[in-house]
Amino acid sequence: MAVTEQAIIDALKTVVDPELRVNVYDLGLIYGVGLEDAGEKTNLRIVMTMTTPACPYGPELVQAVRDALGATDVVGSVDIELTLSPPWTPDRMTDEARDQLGLF
Repeated sequence: MAVTEQAIIDALKTVVDPELRVNVYDLGLIYGVGLEDAGEKTNLRIVMTMTTPACPYGPELVQAVRDALGATDVVGSVDIELTLSPPWTPDRMTDEARDQLGLF
């Protein structure tokens, strides 16, 4: 079974920011998703950010993303690059996240 980008997005949507109670994908914390065929498995490369450089949940969120993506037997390695450039802004949120937070 091949890993698709949609399957990765679905897995990312299970990881919820503990402060905002919105998933990391809809918050716009995911800047990039890369898939690399590794035989029977697929290696993943995720570029993500935090809402602030001093996010107290940064390590917890990175580990939660790694756990969510590595939960199937078809995923090999999960490489997560944490970046602060460009800085996250609320403009990166999906409409679903805005609705959930009451922002219109």
